[in-house]
Amino acid sequence: MNQQKRFQSGIEFIINLISLFASHAVAYLIFGLIIPKIQNYERNDRVEYTIVLLLSAIIVSLYFSVEINFSVRNREFELTSTLKNCFLTYALFGVMLILTKNPIIDSRYLFLSSFAFYIAFSLLGRYVFKHYMIKKFSKNRYSELSKVRAEKFYAFSRKQFRLSPKYNSKAELGTKCKDNYSSVLVGSDQLWLPGNIAADYYTLNFVPESVNSIAYATSFGQSSLPKDSEKKAEKFLKKIKHIGVREESGQKLVKEIADRNVPVVCDPTLLFTGDEWMSIQKKEPIVEGKYILCYFLGNNPPHREFAKRLKEATGCKIIALTHLDEFVKSDEGYADETPYDIDPADFLNLIRNAEYVCTDSFHCSVFSILYKRQFFTFRRYNRNTKQSTNSRLDTLFNMAGITGRLLTGEENIVDCLKIETDFESVHKKLEGIRQKSYEYLLAALKDEGS
Repeated sequence: MNQQKRFQSGIEFIINLISLFASHAVAYLIFGLIIPKIQNYERNDRVEYTIVLLLSAIIVSLYFSVEINFSVRNREFELTSTLKNCFLTYALFGVMLILTKNPIIDSRYLFLSSFAFYIAFSLLGRYVFKHYMIKKFSKNRYSELSKVRAEKFYAFSRKQFRLSPKYNSKAELGTKCKDNYSSVLVGSDQLWLPGNIAADYYTLNFVPESVNSIAYATSFGQSSLPKDSEKKAEKFLKKIKHIGVREESGQKLVKEIADRNVPVVCDPTLLFTGDEWMSIQKKEPIVEGKYILCYFLGNNPPHREFAKRLKEATGCKIIALTHLDEFVKSDEGYADETPYDIDPADFLNLIRNAEYVCTDSFHCSVFSILYKRQFFTFRRYNRNTKQSTNSRLDTLFNMAGITGRLLTGEENIVDCLKIETDFESVHKKLEGIRQKSYEYLLAALKDEGS
């Protein structure tokens, strides 16, 4: 049981005890003092009653806390699970009182009223905990674990990246370009989002005319741009000497904005085969046993619910890389393991050795294809929104000839497990695209063509 599960189980036990004894205190106050309906019992009977009550709570809590998940936003589940817990506790409590022949069982006012108050206090206790306490606990834990992830990424970057000297301004960078570089290349990913266009770095406007400028597999990250971004984009799209975009929607945007015909090239991750990517990762699996890898960037509960149903159908545990860009509520509680000491090389290892992969990420989908995994990709955004980044997934799947693997999360698991992909055919298509992309890149670096 992971840290969060242990924490939730402990809180469930505490809520049970507080609710039980608070309910009896209120019931006794009302029907013992205010409206006298409860007779005085012998001290031994009261002690036995308390011990039986405590044992019932412990036994049910140990059984029931396994099911508890305070981070799931599901009111129906919260209500039914609370009622189940209360009924089981009082059923066991009643049976034990009968078996011990405790006379307090005859006090219907105490037994029934405390049961009603127990349900009310249990619901109130869980609501308070879920909406206030666990949020604080989770975010504090997220903050600490994020430092672990950052350290792993920093160590990876020091080992794998070759960096230029530090330049203190765009002006200095532009001046040094003339002396130190024959070409400046930008790409890929969503470097031409409106925010990045405004920042004016990935636009290559700082590159002097005498230096070759290249955009390789660069993406706008969305299917259209605001008017102010369009004006700025027109300038740099006409200035950059060689442009290859990652998506067909980007190809269309460049044509509309700058009246240039540019090729669609594959993402840099696809320039290497799965075997070639082995050079940076461990050969042996870093996680033991069969597992479902979940890598979600969006905050979409149905995608996590799909993974949970997949776990039920396959018996595989869920390994999830959570809170990747920021704290995401949907990431809480659904996975069996949530490792943070994972760098990009470990990320590839997790994909390569997974039985199944569930993701809304373009790059996770790419590596799932390269390693021939049984994967399910979900749309992170509504398909019709202006800011949707789904077009890159459409382009990827169309290029590779993959169908049936772009889901919403509402699909039937049995049907999804029947989806077959001819990865040999897919890899042949990718090899053709890879070669054309290499040819474009080599020509661009030689400053040939446009």
